[in-house]
Amino acid sequence: MPSALLVDDDKLTLRVLSDMLQRGGFEVSCYSSPLEALAAIELERPDVIIADYVMPEVNGIAFLELSVTRSPESARILCSAHTNLDVALHAVNAGQVHRIIPKPPREVEFVSAVRQAAETVGLRRKNEELTAALRRQNLHLEDIVRERTEALLQGFVASLDARDSGTQWHSQRVARYARRLASQLGVTDPELTVIERGALLHDIGKIGVPDQILLKEGPLSSDEWRKMREHVQVGWALLQKVDYLRIASSVVLHHHERWDGKGYPGGISGDQIVIGARVFQVVDAYDAMTTDRPYRLRVSHDQACQRLAEVSGTQFDPAVVSAFLSVPPEEWLRIRSAIDQIAAQGRGA
Repeated sequence: MPSALLVDDDKLTLRVLSDMLQRGGFEVSCYSSPLEALAAIELERPDVIIADYVMPEVNGIAFLELSVTRSPESARILCSAHTNLDVALHAVNAGQVHRIIPKPPREVEFVSAVRQAAETVGLRRKNEELTAALRRQNLHLEDIVRERTEALLQGFVASLDARDSGTQWHSQRVARYARRLASQLGVTDPELTVIERGALLHDIGKIGVPDQILLKEGPLSSDEWRKMREHVQVGWALLQKVDYLRIASSVVLHHHERWDGKGYPGGISGDQIVIGARVFQVVDAYDAMTTDRPYRLRVSHDQACQRLAEVSGTQFDPAVVSAFLSVPPEEWLRIRSAIDQIAAQGRGA
């Protein structure tokens, strides 16, 4: 049932207008005080608000303007014997009066006008409900796509790490390390998650590198090295195709740049390198040094920290290295242990 709220300081007029609307199928509430009506509007949220123009506390146009913040979706009608040009212009300039009805109104015309206003409000509310439902459905679908894409990317990362037995679980470790180090630098979400994802996916472009190059035991030729270096652009291009990962693509593109400008692919330096890539470079080197490889044994945490300090300001951002060294060693060991446990569970499965 459509609802209407009537405001008129003349109680007889209130009763007449209320009877008309009730016969027309409306649920009606009546108020002779505009201030009392304003307090009620916020609770009732009527489809249509109908006010007289001349009232002792506040005139009808001002009342309808005040009602907007309390029930913005309601239609507003001015019903008054004062329908001269000045009143009409005042109502138009106020911008909150949808219609002016002369008083006393004829019942058929009055009820019809209020019903049209109520139907417009009903359609608007229905449209808002459908829009909200569609938005919720789209968000749900986006979550499903994101989860499936995330799982697919995790599979790619695991496959890439598995191609080289010496770097298995490397991407998972550096992703966790990168998040912790970025946090130490004062970075907060959502940027933390961007950096973590960029670190996780840093080598996704190696999907396009042939095994005979990626797994070659001896030194690479100049052509092979050029092909290997292309993985940063390939990874960047891949992430451009996934909306929610596009923001992390700069970490992938810059992760082989150097603070002194001697890296690749762009040879950029200093703060030109995105912070996520500068963070990654430090934790990537740390993970490489503290992990056994076929051609060398790991070094201790303290030895790795010493080597990071030695190239601070040349290879790495000094502020990032300083932040890394300020993190208690047991935190880095705890992260590594957590990934080792996940790896052990995976082998057990």
